[in-house]
Amino acid sequence: MFMCSVCRARESRVALVEEIFQIDGKYVVVDHIPATVCVRCGEETFSRETTEKVRLLVHGQAKPAKSIAVEVFEFV
Repeated sequence: MFMCSVCRARESRVALVEEIFQIDGKYVVVDHIPATVCVRCGEETFSRETTEKVRLLVHGQAKPAKSIAVEVFEFV
């Protein structure tokens, strides 16, 4: 049974999400990651298998589907 580790809610939904990682100073986006999402606070959790697959993807086990330019702003 689901219990959110952040807000302790018990209701969740399954969704495909995207995450941004910084690997060796380079930003990498992984899209369409299956996740369990808390309906109250939005906290995303991933299965061990999904986490391992994402780890392999971002460390060069697959070729990117596409490349995008990203603007970076500094909050000073």
